[in-house]
This record gives sequence, structure tokens and C-alpha cells, in this order.
Amino acid sequence: MGTDLFGARAGAAAPAAPLAERLRPRTLDEVVGQGHLLAPGKPLRAAFESGKPHSMILWGPPGSGKTTLARLMAQVFDAEFIALSAVLSGVKDIRDAVLAAEQALAAHRRSTILFVDEVHRFNKAQQDAFLPYVEKGLFTFVGATTENPSFEVNSALLSRATVYVLESLSGEDLSNLLARTEIDLDENARTRLVGFADGDARRLLNAVEIISNARPEGRIDGKLVEEILAKDLRRFDKGGEQFYDQISALHKSVRGSDPDAALYWLVRMLDGGADPLYLGRRIVRMAVEDVGLADPRALRLALDAAETYERLGSPEGELALAEAVLYMAVAAKSNAVYAAYNAARAFVSKDGTQPVPLHIRNAPTRLMKDLGYGKDYRYAHDEEGAYAAGENYFPEGMPAVEWYRPTGRGIEGKIREALEHLRSLDAKKDRKSE
Repeated sequence: MGTDLFGARAGAAAPAAPLAERLRPRTLDEVVGQGHLLAPGKPLRAAFESGKPHSMILWGPPGSGKTTLARLMAQVFDAEFIALSAVLSGVKDIRDAVLAAEQALAAHRRSTILFVDEVHRFNKAQQDAFLPYVEKGLFTFVGATTENPSFEVNSALLSRATVYVLESLSGEDLSNLLARTEIDLDENARTRLVGFADGDARRLLNAVEIISNARPEGRIDGKLVEEILAKDLRRFDKGGEQFYDQISALHKSVRGSDPDAALYWLVRMLDGGADPLYLGRRIVRMAVEDVGLADPRALRLALDAAETYERLGSPEGELALAEAVLYMAVAAKSNAVYAAYNAARAFVSKDGTQPVPLHIRNAPTRLMKDLGYGKDYRYAHDEEGAYAAGENYFPEGMPAVEWYRPTGRGIEGKIREALEHLRSLDAKKDRKSE
């Protein structure tokens, strides 16, 4: 008997597939979530409808649908599907996959989708082994990763693949998926299961399977869900509150400059088994959204705390997260960057595509210079105070805007003073030119 790429004996009786596998979507329209990629006109939908597969990296959290999309891709393009796990596979498995792709091409003239799960776990040499075959078109490479491919995937491989960013499933997405299981739940049980899953479809379906295997009688309520899942449920709902209520309480305690309350909610979540790296990401968000330029050191400290946890793990690394939370809580606060970004984003989404003014265009060629690119540009470093007073850097005719309004708190107070001075120089220049 032969073996497949994962080592299972060919012809052996297959074990009963888990619920997550049995409910795996068979068409794009059955996929839950990822509307930003799969809705009509969106990039991944367009890729599926193009009639021609291309290599890609699917970057997203666990249970967001990476494997599902790879399998659907093979189905849509009527291609052979070969799957490798970077955790379990080595160079020999890569060679076997290449051989299988060559045989499929020779025997059936069919293309092959080579799916590599957790591709970030392959080293540079292993990732490089795919390149010549991707170049020749022997197979379409689809890599899945939970890590930032900019850091974890070789630049050569990355340059040959389109990166699609998948998102955690929303509560509504998970509720829709839960409805497909046909398990008899009351509203409290549904709410608890959705919170327990924390955006992970596989985690949700595995929890449903655990409950179903317990064979409870009658409608399942929230109390029974908690009893069956026991310790696992504490991870997100120790005291009955929803997981997102607790992270909201932590964030708002930091925003409200209450270090003790912030520490309480952090410890509550850690004690409940919340993923410390998730908390680390939320602390980084607090540094950007609520501290901002009032204390730019906050962002660096938050990033350092997350990295420290990655290096030390629990329990030592949790102390770094606590330090970061306390710093965020006592730091000067400003949401000016957050507000400015949202205002600019709203403006750009409604505004037309305006050309870059000629005087600040790049002019690397003679032709561009002859066309006026860069003409009359004022080099700020040659101006008094290294500031070209009165210069305009916005598209011609665009109304004056002032999205970034620094507060008077912390370092941002000095930023505000500096901007006010520069604007006064602009005003003087305007008066002289009248």
C-alpha cells in the first residue's frame, strides 16, 4: 500500500471526519466571512472568476478559512490539490509534491494547486525549493500563514505571490456558521459559544462537536455549555461576562487613566486563559489610539512588551504586559492621531483621484523635467529654519484642511506649539505675496 503526503496508508479506513471538515464550504457563496475579499467585485472573488489561478499567500488568524479557500481554488479551477504542512513536512515531501504535480500534468494535463499550511515554519532553503517550479508554472503555490509574511516568507517567494489578508470572523459570521450545525441552543448558549470561539470557526465547530458528543437531552442552555466546556470556557468567560466586554473594560480603564482598574482587567483575562499575544496586540492599539503623540514612547514600550512575552512566555512575559498596561494608563492621553487618520480616510474615500501638483512630482528623467515635473520646488532645507513657508503640498484646488489637531497634553503640547509657529510663518508669507 502507498502513503499520501501526510503518511496515511492508502486504502486504510478513514476516520470519521470532524464537524469542521464536514461543514467545509463547497462553493464560494457558502464561505462565512471575508466579505472584503469575497464579495462581488472584491479581489479574491475576482481572482476566482478570472479563469486562471495565481500563486498567493493567505495571511490570517486560525480558523479564518485559509485551507477552505485553497481547496475551493482547486475545485473551481479543476486542479489537482496537494497539501503539505510545514510543521510535518521536509524537503523529501516537497520533492514528492513536485513529482505528483509532474505526473498529474503528464497524465491528465491538469494544473496543480500546491497548498502549504503554516508556510512560515519552512526555513529559507525549504521555501526556495518551490521557486523554480512556481517560475515554470508546474503548480500554483498557495501558502497559509498566521504570521506577517513580510517577515516570515522569503522575498523571492513573496514577490511571486499575491498576499490576501484574512480577518477573524465576526460575531455575526460565527452565529451564521453556528446555525448550520442544527444543534438546539438557547440564545445564552449561542452567545457563550460565539464568545468562546473568538473569531475562530474551527474552534467554534470543535466546541459544538464536544457538546454534541456529550449527548445532552433537550435544548442546550448557557449553563450547560459552561459545564461541558468547563475550563476551556473560562478562557473567554470566567465570570459570565462576554469576552469582548472584558477587553472593552481593559481598554476603557486605560483610556480613563485608572492603572489599578486596567491591571485588574488584564489579570482577569490572563487568569481566564485569554491569549496573552492577543492582549499584547490590544495594548499596542491603545498606545496608538489613546496615547498617540502625547507620549510616543508608549508605542515602543507596548511593542517591546509583546516581543518580551514572545521570548519568555508565561508567566514571566506576562509581567511585561502588566508594565505596558500600567504605562498606558498613566501616560498623557491624546486621540488626535486616531481622529486625524479617520478624518483623512473619510475624505479620501469620497474625494476623486486628484493629480499630484507638478512642483512636488518626482523628476528622475529628462522628459519628466521638460514636462515641468519638480519645477519651482522649494527644498525646505535651503529655506530659513528648514521650512518653506507658504508652500502648498496638497492637490491644486483642494480646500484647506486641518485634520491633525494636537492636544496640549504631554509631548503633543510641544508639537502644537511648533505647528502654530509654522502656520504663523505661512500667514506672513501669504500677506507678503498679496
